[in-house]
Amino acid sequence: MLRVIGIIPARWHSSRLEGKVLAEINGKPMVQHVYERCCQASLLSKTLIATDDVRVEAAALSFGAPVVLTSSDHQSGTDRVAEVARSLDCDVVVNIQGDEPLLNPVMINEVVTPLGEFPEVEFSTLKQRIVNEEELDNPGVVKVVVDADNYALYFSRSLIPHRSFDSSVEAFEHIGIYAYRPTCLARLAQLQPTPLEKTEKLEQLRALENGIRLYVVESRCRVKGMSVDTQEDLEEVRQMMKEDSHS
Repeated sequence: MLRVIGIIPARWHSSRLEGKVLAEINGKPMVQHVYERCCQASLLSKTLIATDDVRVEAAALSFGAPVVLTSSDHQSGTDRVAEVARSLDCDVVVNIQGDEPLLNPVMINEVVTPLGEFPEVEFSTLKQRIVNEEELDNPGVVKVVVDADNYALYFSRSLIPHRSFDSSVEAFEHIGIYAYRPTCLARLAQLQPTPLEKTEKLEQLRALENGIRLYVVESRCRVKGMSVDTQEDLEEVRQMMKEDSHS
């Protein structure tokens, strides 16, 4: 059986919403909601929070989560996760964003499953069908296209594929949760930012530009507004979770 460790990178600084991982939602900091959902994922052996800030560390300890203080020099969550993973004995590492309190635990199992079923898969992520037409041209909704074997061909903030000639072709949104074998994660952390990555501002393109194959699973869950990036996102998530608690 695979030993799978979930790591939640939770930095304090954010360009659009400072300290968002500790923003209160229904009486709990956001990162606690993420941690508790991770604990419901049956394929995770353990979940850790990785942070560069003592305020986040203190909050994690207050609700009983294992926490690791990391360097404050990391440029990405992947680098922070890789630092923690170097000291772990595991078969798979799952990178779970600390600003996604609506994460469905089933999604964690979905992203891990290919690494258990297919020895050749080293790196995996998720997608879901875009059903709202307004999201097709929204650069905040990242799109992905895959090959016949379900490996990513490209990610973009633009609509892919272009639909002028065949509007029946489905478009898919990328869901930013990743599972890696430790050797693949270590390699990714050593790579420098790449041209397409810089252009699209999408870190996962670094893998594709360096020939690292990324397996994409279509999630059977539907999640709206996964990431909290702005105050408006935060208020929307608060309302959604409040309604869920009363239903």
